[in-house]
Amino acid sequence: MTLTAVHIREAAESIRGKTALVPEIGLILGSGLGVLADHVEDAAVIRYEDIPHFPLSTVEGHAGELVIGRLAGRTVVIMRGRFHMYEGYGPELTAFPVRVMKALGARTLVVTNAAGGINTSFEPGDLMLIADHLNLTGRNPLVGPNDGELGPRFPDMSEAYSRRLRAIATETAREQDLKLREGVYAGLLGPSYETPAEIRMLRALGADAVGMSTVAEVIAARHIGLEVLGISCISNMAAGILDQPLSHDEVMETTERVKSRFLALVTGVIPRL
Repeated sequence: MTLTAVHIREAAESIRGKTALVPEIGLILGSGLGVLADHVEDAAVIRYEDIPHFPLSTVEGHAGELVIGRLAGRTVVIMRGRFHMYEGYGPELTAFPVRVMKALGARTLVVTNAAGGINTSFEPGDLMLIADHLNLTGRNPLVGPNDGELGPRFPDMSEAYSRRLRAIATETAREQDLKLREGVYAGLLGPSYETPAEIRMLRALGADAVGMSTVAEVIAARHIGLEVLGISCISNMAAGILDQPLSHDEVMETTERVKSRFLALVTGVIPRL
């Protein structure tokens, strides 16, 4: 399905019919990180299935609802659960909600994810500021006819993750005495975890963490002019680093353990964006 500016407007109009709030900031919450949405005040909660053209989130740890309300003094729209290409959705569809957030009024996007640590100085439970990414999914949400109403045919990606916003996050973490890593996120298609050989390849390419989301959303966000901040929760060490198998249960356990620090960082950053 080709999603156009008309589909974006239809989704946005449907959402506006359920709340009068106009969001300034969009947030996408990764596996196990949806707890942030519980802290939204005056919340309007809209199931994805009730929004025109939205797909459904099928992954454990992704609630599948849009939350609009006030967080840390700002008006936000939160995706509590995202869409992944490994669920069978094309990149254009996984990025569709980002474009709807812009149509609703958002000017800034905060993307979060659970990621495997490639950098051997990392530990499960670390938070990593995303400085840049490698799109190794083999897919791009901008393939096909370009709608000039949304953005340029060839958008610049030299600053996919805003230096300004990264500086704000770094200062916030320093004030909270919170250890905040910084590195490059490699986005792969999934859903199988990477092999040890693939992790060695990714390390050679300069990746510090790896996951199965985020890159299509960020490409679409930059295409439409949103400023982006990215935060990864290092939920496990990637294949071959530790002598143990990988599992989604470990991802959920780690994000549960780190949620207080994650909440503190994001709610500290939000008022400054």
